[in-house]
Amino acid sequence: MMQRTSLLILFMFLSQCIYCQQHVFINPILPGAYPDPSICRVGDDYYLVNSSFEYFPGLPIHHSKDLINWELIGYGLHRTEQCSGVVNLVDVQSDGGIHAPTIRHHNGTFYIITTNVYYDEKRKETDFVNFIITAQNPAGPWSEPHVLASAPGIDPDIFFDDDGKVWYVGTHSPENPNFPGEGEIWLQEIDLTNWQLTGERSYLWRGACGGVWAEGPHLYKRKGAYYLMIAEGGTSYNHAMMIATSAQIRGPYVANDRNPILTTRHLSYDNWVHSTGHADLLELPDGRWYMVALGVRGDEERGSNMGRETYLLPVQWEKEPFAWKAIQYEWPVVAPQTGKVERFTPVPFPGTTQKYTQAFADNFDSGQLNPEWNFRRVPTPGTYSLQAKQGYLRLFAHPATIQKRGSASLLGFRQKESDFQYRASMTFQPTAEGCAAGVSIVQKDDNHITFAVIQKNKQVHLQLTLAEPNQTQVLVKEAAIPDYRNTLVFKIESRDHSYSFSYSLTGAEGPFMPFAETPANRLLSKGYTGAYLGLYATGNGLSGSGFADFDWVDYQGYLRLLKDIPRN
Repeated sequence: MMQRTSLLILFMFLSQCIYCQQHVFINPILPGAYPDPSICRVGDDYYLVNSSFEYFPGLPIHHSKDLINWELIGYGLHRTEQCSGVVNLVDVQSDGGIHAPTIRHHNGTFYIITTNVYYDEKRKETDFVNFIITAQNPAGPWSEPHVLASAPGIDPDIFFDDDGKVWYVGTHSPENPNFPGEGEIWLQEIDLTNWQLTGERSYLWRGACGGVWAEGPHLYKRKGAYYLMIAEGGTSYNHAMMIATSAQIRGPYVANDRNPILTTRHLSYDNWVHSTGHADLLELPDGRWYMVALGVRGDEERGSNMGRETYLLPVQWEKEPFAWKAIQYEWPVVAPQTGKVERFTPVPFPGTTQKYTQAFADNFDSGQLNPEWNFRRVPTPGTYSLQAKQGYLRLFAHPATIQKRGSASLLGFRQKESDFQYRASMTFQPTAEGCAAGVSIVQKDDNHITFAVIQKNKQVHLQLTLAEPNQTQVLVKEAAIPDYRNTLVFKIESRDHSYSFSYSLTGAEGPFMPFAETPANRLLSKGYTGAYLGLYATGNGLSGSGFADFDWVDYQGYLRLLKDIPRN
């Protein structure tokens, strides 16, 4: 009887899960390091772009038909020549690079406008290069960057008005700030024939209630009125979205009395997601509206190894009910039922189902890299080959290691859940002392774990190393592998807030031998990006140190959801 009861409860639970999957979607809609989302619609197709900072290719572009299932279709910056000049992703600093893009479609052309942030260590100055790229197909190819000279600041928006004029909406620090961190939103017309700003510059708004870090503007037009939406408060717990409106594009802009329209300021620091903001609005064909915004999950010490991710929220417009006001403005109300980002939200289109499978696999048989793979900066020529050995990725052990502003033989894909399993099969015969190859988890140049085979004292060893900010790199464990026969399968698992590292000398079926463990918070995202799981090879300063061949990788993320599934 007990067994039958347990089976019945399990059946009801699974039935409820299926029902939930059919009627709600799970946030985030883009798990993993996908911050600063911007979205546009072309008919029944939706396109979304995110910041990519120091990673290459840059500006990932996703496509969806239903706003909850997204496919990575390409990158705005996908050629080395786009990123090796004024837009420099070759030796850009960590958390530099591509910030806060906006994607828009107009008269058959897609536009992405964004900023490259590059710190010049010789001059001790930061260059902010604002530029536009265009494409007829959002999957690419995209044009060379059209740099907009004399455009100060960051986070540009491009706005196409009904009268044919095109406008640049930017962020800068005003000449005479009232307090540290004050930002100001400015406006100027763009000449798209000559790719330059033209006409008078207008200064629109410094934010609501004197908020710090007014930035990330987006301009919209609805029922003849202009709406200026911005982020404020920085990108941590005080992050928030503010909005103002005007009858004229140059203002003056009137702030919404109910600002902010999205924030987690009023919630506990222990809320499941925090720091929500840097958002973009979208109108559906039927007149409904939605918002995409970034947020940070609180899975690890009120933070996340995945960094800032993309979330979806419903929006409805409401007219002010105050009869005594001379003008009764209409304002967007975000998540009108609860006022916050929910883990489970009704699907935008009835009858659609979210396919929330956080899996990734690559057996390197296609002859080209899966688009999920990224490099930290533009890779050095000859870093890898898919032709040297059919069905394998060959990664060359260049002298470079993972270091500040460097380009090592390293590639990875985004960690998408706090709990996961990652495996990779490698064939590698080290040819010189110190030559190493294996797998990695990387947050930044100074925060990463490598799990690798290395030659030391003419023996083959397995070692686990940990680099943390402002600390000397630590050798967590090292041991000889007497039975090593050139092929090894690595396995990394994240469970119960810790990473476990194991390996197999007999293939994917194991057995896997435990090697070491580390707390998961040793790679906690504290910058603009999240963790990447990947492959790594190095000669540790020596050239001509050989190569490693990777046969396959697989990854499976695990949701921490069972206790949170709604019981409708």
